[in-house]
Amino acid sequence: MTIRLIIVDDDPLVRAGLTLMLGGADDLEIVGEGADGREVPELVARHAPDVVLMDIRMPHVDGLTATERLRALPGAPEVVVLTTFHADEQVLRALRAGAAGFVLKDTPPAEIVAAVRRVAAGDPVLSPAVTRQLMTHVVERPEQPPRRATAAARLTELADREREVAVAVGHGRSNAEIATELYMSVPTVKAHVSRILAKLDLNNRVQIALLVHDAGLIDADEND
Repeated sequence: MTIRLIIVDDDPLVRAGLTLMLGGADDLEIVGEGADGREVPELVARHAPDVVLMDIRMPHVDGLTATERLRALPGAPEVVVLTTFHADEQVLRALRAGAAGFVLKDTPPAEIVAAVRRVAAGDPVLSPAVTRQLMTHVVERPEQPPRRATAAARLTELADREREVAVAVGHGRSNAEIATELYMSVPTVKAHVSRILAKLDLNNRVQIALLVHDAGLIDADEND
């Protein structure tokens, strides 16, 4: 299966480099390019991509706003944000908006190709280690009581076993690790994750992890 990809970045040299890098993969097809977030809706409507590789900082409509608008649409493609930071407020906002993950602009070419493939297959581009790093950043911020109360209320929609799986996702556990920890099969873990996403109207497991942390269920020192 060929993965259809759109690249959105205001730097023409970055776009050219990404096009050259990603276009060499047999299963990737660059179907469109954009220089600003305001071009995204038209590009997506015209080219029907599977994945959008989105820069964060752009002059008119930034990648965060473009991601929020795009992911709110039915049948939206997956979004991977491009950034120069490992974990900051902008990356967290992108993940909350439904981005499937992020890659650094200095990531080796082979890893960017692998990231696009993973996202197209439905897996977030965040290893458990990177998820833990992000979550630690979240819990070290000043507490926001309204957000915590809202997150806790949303989690009451889950059954007990689903809640246990959600907390494990918040720890950055893989499906295999959750299966071992909770004494269930990997397919059962996947089924629980799917139900959690549906019940809470979330896009991916990164958003599950963020919600668990917002609810105050995991302390920063538990991520060490």
